[in-house]
Amino acid sequence: MTSAIIVAAGSSRRMGFDKLTAPLAGKPVIAHSLAAFEKSRDITEIVIVTREDRVEEMTKLVKHEKFKKVAKIIAGGAERYQSVWEGLRAVSATSEFVAIHDGARPLVTTEMIRKCLALAKKTGAACLASPIPETVKRADGNGIVKESVERTGLWAMQTPQVFSAAVIVQAYAALIAAHEPVTDEVSAVQRLGKPITLLRSEDWNLKITFPHDIQMAQQVLKVRARKKR
Repeated sequence: MTSAIIVAAGSSRRMGFDKLTAPLAGKPVIAHSLAAFEKSRDITEIVIVTREDRVEEMTKLVKHEKFKKVAKIIAGGAERYQSVWEGLRAVSATSEFVAIHDGARPLVTTEMIRKCLALAKKTGAACLASPIPETVKRADGNGIVKESVERTGLWAMQTPQVFSAAVIVQAYAALIAAHEPVTDEVSAVQRLGKPITLLRSEDWNLKITFPHDIQMAQQVLKVRARKKR
């Protein structure tokens, strides 16, 4: 059994408006994220972790879109790692693997989910990621370049990130006990000294962070739709 936790508890501060409910190809952004996991044959149940003031809205969305795999919609914490922990506590006790995904990544596909889960079943932990092709610089708070950063071996983490249930629960239990925040699940598992295998993302899987990202995602969905014809 594989559970999916969709993290949708952010404040959208950089966006300026609620990015999860922003319209994208006729549906809210998060509806696209949820649809991929709903359609995936590898996913048994979905747990949505959102803000407390958004639980009712998410409940209505799930009902409207007729998502059958959504087992629970719960309130998260003040920080992402706290929200993930609440999600882990809510998944089925019989779940062997857990896929954790940002609700703001609406371009995820069932193929991405399938490949990431397959790799996690071989290695115990897998993450969709993309190598960084650009020249990377480190700057100070005023935007002044201070040094170059060697990009060889640098990867940008994406989601889904998939783990054996035992490993990810152990990792987050340790985080909660230490009150130590992390920005993603790979970082949590790293603290245990466990290896994580990266799966190179071969398709668009951007995270909606700024207003122009909506436009980019819209174009990607149009291209995908044309290919299906």
